[in-house]
Amino acid sequence: MNSPIVFDSSLVTANPLPPQAETIRLENVGVRYRIPSERIATFKEYFIRRLQGRVKSKEFWALRNVDLNILRGEVFGLIGHNGAGKSTLLKLIARVLKPTEGRVVVRGRVAPLLEMGAGFHGELTGRENVYLNGALLGFSHQEMEAKYPRIVDFAELQEFIDAPMRTYSSGMWARLGFAVATDAQPDVLIIDEVLAVGDEPFQRKSFDRIMQFRDGGATILLVSHNLIMVEALCHRVAWIDHGHVKQSGLTEEIIREYRQSHKNET
Repeated sequence: MNSPIVFDSSLVTANPLPPQAETIRLENVGVRYRIPSERIATFKEYFIRRLQGRVKSKEFWALRNVDLNILRGEVFGLIGHNGAGKSTLLKLIARVLKPTEGRVVVRGRVAPLLEMGAGFHGELTGRENVYLNGALLGFSHQEMEAKYPRIVDFAELQEFIDAPMRTYSSGMWARLGFAVATDAQPDVLIIDEVLAVGDEPFQRKSFDRIMQFRDGGATILLVSHNLIMVEALCHRVAWIDHGHVKQSGLTEEIIREYRQSHKNET
């Protein structure tokens, strides 16, 4: 079992708020899901009912009326309870989802660290998956030839790279996914609770790489339940609550309000 990294805020020096140039803008954004209101046992039955117009469903808004702007070079945090809509918001910015309503503008190349190795195939080798994942991220075969040695070296998987990935542990799988996603400096880096990757030395190496991206001017969007980490890293924060932006602003102020609300609930 991987132990979570103990975050030491003394290792981080806060950056001043970057120049006022937008990298990400969300305007009146909403995401609606339709959920069947009754259980349907098989896909065949669902398809037949759908053709007959007999599928009853209810609407669920994962996000509604979201307006945000995030600046170039800013480290921006998202906080809120589980199921509040944070991960849905990240998927919109990563271009994995399209909004039901509203507009999402993202400028530059995005590196989403959402589900490590989500594009990997267990029957392919680590080497084959590196090239496959690189293609999914938009890199040519020639570009991946240059990137491949760095990726394998960072993931520390030289001895296992030609083995099928179904033989990898979950930590090895995540390490290779992290190495592929973060090999090149992105314009926008999206991080969703992924710093507990591998053992503690690898976690620290991963954290150092993220800090290098920050220092290189990347816009970083961070979701974490570790409020100490959010306070140390983020210029501003948005508090997401039941699909809405409850508050957004300077990190210290928003986290103070967030903590106070939890005290009032207990």
